[in-house]
Amino acid sequence: MDITSFKDLLKETTPPIGLTVQLEALWYDGKGDWDHAHDLIDDLDDKQSAHVHAYLHRKEGDLWNADYWYRRAGRQRPSATLEEEWEELVRILL
Repeated sequence: MDITSFKDLLKETTPPIGLTVQLEALWYDGKGDWDHAHDLIDDLDDKQSAHVHAYLHRKEGDLWNADYWYRRAGRQRPSATLEEEWEELVRILL
């Protein structure tokens, strides 16, 4: 699967079976359901989840919290747009 195929999945009403929890969170975020996306990764502490968590808090506008999660992910807050970061996260996780 590539980014285009993943974006095509956003036309569906439910996420496809077999996505990792991180990709499922990004699928929900791509559908505009930030709360569900956040709920999926809120209690996870691996670096990939922390990266998605950071992105979600950056999108929310809570930069202090986002920076905390970027540090947990071993990353720095990017200067990319939110859309660019979302696409990069999908690419990394695919």
